[in-house]
Amino acid sequence: MNNATSNEPAPLPDELAARLREVVGTLVRSARTVDRLASVPAAVLGLLDTGGPMTTADLAAARGVRHQTMAATVRELTDAGFLAVRPDPDDARRKVLTLTGEGKETLDAERRQRVGVLADALEETLDEEDRRALAHALDLIERISGGIRGSRSFDGEREFTTGSW
Repeated sequence: MNNATSNEPAPLPDELAARLREVVGTLVRSARTVDRLASVPAAVLGLLDTGGPMTTADLAAARGVRHQTMAATVRELTDAGFLAVRPDPDDARRKVLTLTGEGKETLDAERRQRVGVLADALEETLDEEDRRALAHALDLIERISGGIRGSRSFDGEREFTTGSW
């Protein structure tokens, strides 16, 4: 556990923010080293899992990429059997995408594998006191996330909307 005392001055918010971004990014990348799906297809499957059926345009907007870029990813996922394409009941010109059973199973397996990697690392590197401290830190991170969602919304155009994710 960190031996910081309450007598030490608290780090400045900018310093903490930079370190938090770096550490969380490293953690996420480390946990993804076991993934069989690339990050972009996994993100698309995840959007459909949490958001329900969507069009290619909906997915492109959610990821901040061009429709053509998302269409290529959707085509790959459909060809792999992870997505089903159906006509929109309200507008037959539009196609609605949903996860197939195979897509859901693949996504769930990826998530379980990542959780397993993290659980193994926690067990190997943290004692009980450290795990309690981490649980408290996660509560704080949730509060930070809520503060970001509650106070900021992006309503302008993105500077780069190319397919480079």
